[in-house]
Amino acid sequence: MRINIDGLRVYFPYPRLYPEQYEYMCELKKTLDARGHSIIEMPTGTGKTVTLLSFITSYHLQRPELAKLIYCTRTVGEMEKVLQELKVVVKYRDESYMQDQPEAAKAMPRMLALGLTTRRNLCLHPEVSTKETREEADAACRSLTASWVRSSVMDIDTSFEQNGHGPDRINSSLCEYFEGHEKEGVNSVMPAGIYTLDDLMQFGRERKWCPYYTARYCLNFANVIVYNYQYLLDPKIAGLISKSLARESIVVFDEAHNIDTICIDALSVNLREVTLRRSLGNIAKLRNHVQTLRQSGAARLQKEYQRLVKGMSTSGILPQVQASDMLLASPHIPQDILEETVPGNIRKAEHFIQFLRRFIQYLRDKKMNGRESKQENPSRFLHDMRTEMQEDIRPLRFCSDRLKSLLQVLEIAEVAEFTPLQLVSDFATLLGTYGHTKSFGVVFEPFDERLPNIPDPVLQLACLDASLAMRPVFNKFQSVILTSGTISPLPLYAKILGFQPAIMRSLSMSMQRQAMCPLIVSRGPDQVAISSKYDCRADISVVRNYGNLTVELASIIPDGVVVFFTSYVYMEQMISMWHEMGIINRLFERKLVFIETPDSIESALALDRYRRACDTGRGAIFLCVARGKVAEGIDFDRHYGRAVLVLGVPFQYTESRVLRARLEYMRSMLNIREGDYLSFDAMRQTAQCAGRVIRNKNDYGVVIFADKRYVRADKKNKLPQWILELMPDSQVDLDTQAALSVTRMYVREMAQPLLEGELDTALLTEEQVAEMSKSRFSKLMT
Repeated sequence: MRINIDGLRVYFPYPRLYPEQYEYMCELKKTLDARGHSIIEMPTGTGKTVTLLSFITSYHLQRPELAKLIYCTRTVGEMEKVLQELKVVVKYRDESYMQDQPEAAKAMPRMLALGLTTRRNLCLHPEVSTKETREEADAACRSLTASWVRSSVMDIDTSFEQNGHGPDRINSSLCEYFEGHEKEGVNSVMPAGIYTLDDLMQFGRERKWCPYYTARYCLNFANVIVYNYQYLLDPKIAGLISKSLARESIVVFDEAHNIDTICIDALSVNLREVTLRRSLGNIAKLRNHVQTLRQSGAARLQKEYQRLVKGMSTSGILPQVQASDMLLASPHIPQDILEETVPGNIRKAEHFIQFLRRFIQYLRDKKMNGRESKQENPSRFLHDMRTEMQEDIRPLRFCSDRLKSLLQVLEIAEVAEFTPLQLVSDFATLLGTYGHTKSFGVVFEPFDERLPNIPDPVLQLACLDASLAMRPVFNKFQSVILTSGTISPLPLYAKILGFQPAIMRSLSMSMQRQAMCPLIVSRGPDQVAISSKYDCRADISVVRNYGNLTVELASIIPDGVVVFFTSYVYMEQMISMWHEMGIINRLFERKLVFIETPDSIESALALDRYRRACDTGRGAIFLCVARGKVAEGIDFDRHYGRAVLVLGVPFQYTESRVLRARLEYMRSMLNIREGDYLSFDAMRQTAQCAGRVIRNKNDYGVVIFADKRYVRADKKNKLPQWILELMPDSQVDLDTQAALSVTRMYVREMAQPLLEGELDTALLTEEQVAEMSKSRFSKLMT
């Protein structure tokens, strides 16, 4: 259907449109016209992705000044879904535009759209593609594609040919796909089209081009790019992949409810005792490499030294910004950091290695000792270091790039081996750059919080300010759109990420029948309040009430039931106590039981068995963890999830010193109270769990929030608006028997077949949308 949004014709590939999709497009139009940023909450299961793609591709068609769409997702599976949906959208757009404007359509350039992921996922080499981890695959790829490796092999091949052995020999020590891509040079641009990852791999096989390097090269030519958040937010990756993308681009962060956590992680570094020990081993190997090079190729070291004398731009671990935008993009970074030359005492390789060794020894001897948790600000840390080492600390902020430069000069392909030393260098660079600010905290923990009796010392340089990673993105690109189904409350996101959005909007869900039945259960049939609070966890009555609620819900729901606990520790504790009470046996009498574990492979197998059990009609129950992989990225549509039960409120571990440091920062710098942030964070995780059960408007399911604290306004009101609208007062503060009674009636009603036209009131025809557009235009004019 064709939709008019304030004079812009949008090509939407389906014959009906949800009212909230129309409203979503209107908010997108305001954002792009204002060339500003926005936060928009779109109810889950209402076609957010197809709406975004339809509007922005139509906008690009009629407003060619838009450079490209950069669509950021969390997982490879989501990336594939976006590209598959884009194929449908663009096919309909092009066909409709040809009908509307046949002459203009002839001159319309075709779209190039592709996704980018890790080397391991886009590798065709028979050995590299079989590596178990990303790091191993990256190292193996570099050993085949590094410039010095290829140069050495080419020299051997040339000599081989000159001795009369023929020019057709293919050296097995190189990657034929990378060489095929390199041979094409500037012509290695993919033809127009929309390429999923499978399409990209197939293209690589046909052309004998490396899919990974082909995709990287084509980013600057593509109209639509789909990749992971890290390619924009992690400076180490963004500096390599995204630095040349045009400002006139639209950036979409889909499922952005946890984007502040991703920003924090991108600029935080953890050093364990084993990391420091291995980094000293790296130092010894580097020293040997340098000594060998001094004897055989001192000219390379001298050339590097001269380059460092002239100055070296700081990239890698620090956010990527232009020198002219430095203060605007990140006011905590000294303005001269991109202009200052590398300090003389680390320009020579031997001096730099010695500096790193002393720094590591200081961390081991002075900062990784003791049995008490410690927290200090970076300024105090640097003061103690300067006093103890009697050393100029200015070189710290150059360590990351200086190490990268040295590894390149030494022609070390197996850089994964030096990961411990790279972590130490990143730690030093961030410490030296932000040491005078309150944006970071230094925390020492002598034990693992999960195993408090086993020594496992870790020194953490924790980023406390999420805006440090986001601000360069906001400053560089014309429009940035943060969107999710669970991103309430919107103003808090804007404050945490440090920007002023042009548009903030939370949309409602239109429906003829109630697709979701949210209930808040605060007590058991014995009227004992239920909660996951620490002082209630061992209460036999609470444990029994939670267990009986789970068993009864499994009896009522004929298909899949997903139960979320607040943590793995809490789930283990509850399952153990349920087993002693006989509750687990009662569960097995009703359904098969599967459990999520921290091991991703085990959890994937459990999920597969769970789905198979649901497909057979037996039904199953899946015990999961809020904040786990299942809560974040798995859909339980249709019979796979007719009920979600959230046992407790998933607060973060409040004894964590890193969390306490961040809470203190937000209170002092952003005026965000600790309780407000903790409640906000817990409720967004709760909303994510609830959203697993509804994936489209034909779907339905029960969601039970089982904790007395959900009744409180400071918790309940932080749920998304579209959930609150489905939760009347009669469904709040129930006991378990009342909740089960409501569930029985709801499931019985929703199990009836849909009547013809029942959903028509929640779907708009092209004529109805046209009338809405006219009415909207009249209001705007008045």
